[in-house]
Amino acid sequence: MNYKRLFVKNGCIFITMVTNNRIPILINNIENIAQSYLDVSRIYSFELIAYSVQNDHLHCIIRPKEIREYPKIVKSFKYSVTKKVGLVNPTYSRIWQNRYWEHTLRDEEDLNRHIDYVHYNPVKHNLVKNVKDWKYSSFHKFVEQNLYDINWGTNEDIQKIIDLDFE
Repeated sequence: MNYKRLFVKNGCIFITMVTNNRIPILINNIENIAQSYLDVSRIYSFELIAYSVQNDHLHCIIRPKEIREYPKIVKSFKYSVTKKVGLVNPTYSRIWQNRYWEHTLRDEEDLNRHIDYVHYNPVKHNLVKNVKDWKYSSFHKFVEQNLYDINWGTNEDIQKIIDLDFE
């Protein structure tokens, strides 16, 4: 199957990566994930706008300096995490599903909806009752920047994203 990717200069990309067979290993390897992000950011120039790591998948929004490099960023990240987890002869398909979901964000409204979705995702998956209680996301960085109230995620806040499913 041929995939067509949209490469918009200076664009942002929403990405979902899921573990193979949804094995719940990501939170137990959160340090490896953080280190892999740092390693990949030394090779490729990109801004990590928002992220949320769950047990079996993660969501992130990135803005690559060179938009055509985002598939390489994803591949390098998956490979790095796999290698750090300690598998012999690592291939990222042993930990990760071969593919990933990506969506080129069209405008500021689309970006904001996806940021909300990223931060609300742990509540959606019943990992916590409140967005503020999940420590494996960029939510608290957004609170520090006064982009969210610490109690964001009430029924009123999520009406715009409750029916979205980006997994």
